[in-house]
Amino acid sequence: MKFDDLDAKMRVYERSLDQIIPPENYLLARIDGRSFTRLTKEVCKFEAPFDERFNQMMVETVKGLVADTGMEIVYGYTQSDEISLLFGRDAQVFGRKVRKLNSILAGAASARFSLQVGLPAVFDCRIIPLPNEDLVADYFRWRMEDAHRNCLNSWCYWSLRKEGRNAAKASEELEGKSIAYKNEFLFQRGINFNDLPVWQKRGVGVYWRNYEKVGHNPITGKDVKAIRREVYADYELAKNYVPIDLIK
Repeated sequence: MKFDDLDAKMRVYERSLDQIIPPENYLLARIDGRSFTRLTKEVCKFEAPFDERFNQMMVETVKGLVADTGMEIVYGYTQSDEISLLFGRDAQVFGRKVRKLNSILAGAASARFSLQVGLPAVFDCRIIPLPNEDLVADYFRWRMEDAHRNCLNSWCYWSLRKEGRNAAKASEELEGKSIAYKNEFLFQRGINFNDLPVWQKRGVGVYWRNYEKVGHNPITGKDVKAIRREVYADYELAKNYVPIDLIK
């Protein structure tokens, strides 16, 4: 069989499971760490419930994905061991093929984080098509609310663990407890939930922004201003922040 004939024959099977996100949908990707509880608590022994070093590694991973992949990503968001990426409204990256987006984003995130932590770390990825701006906004509200709940639960859980409870007992004591109960629980231990760092409660947003840079013109001898572009990490996200300007 001629190569061209064999190539055409096998391409049919290679493409048989291809899925392409229709152009009228927004592209979102969620990237999650695999077995990160073991990595962060047992191998690296990061501070619980939150470790600034780990958070910084996640933020730098997101910044790298936004800045260096050339994939038309307009907004990144991270909380805990997860990353969410929003693509431009008309992004045509990799022909909007799900398998390409999933494999490349998971690989890129894994590589960037592994280089920072100095150990093999693996992420998976799922592509989420959303048909309108309202659902994109709801998605980020959802992930921020998840961050808030995770923060409250983690502080309660690890407070009990540090008081001597094992994992099962700590989880049992918090089962079914209300938000008000958990806030009071922490307050009695000297922790005001409202005073915790915003990045712990709401996550971190990553996006492009313009900034003004002052330089010196050696010919005219005068200072000149220029507009530069940078990938910025926002550690002080407003409550229920949604990147409306970036969605459109």
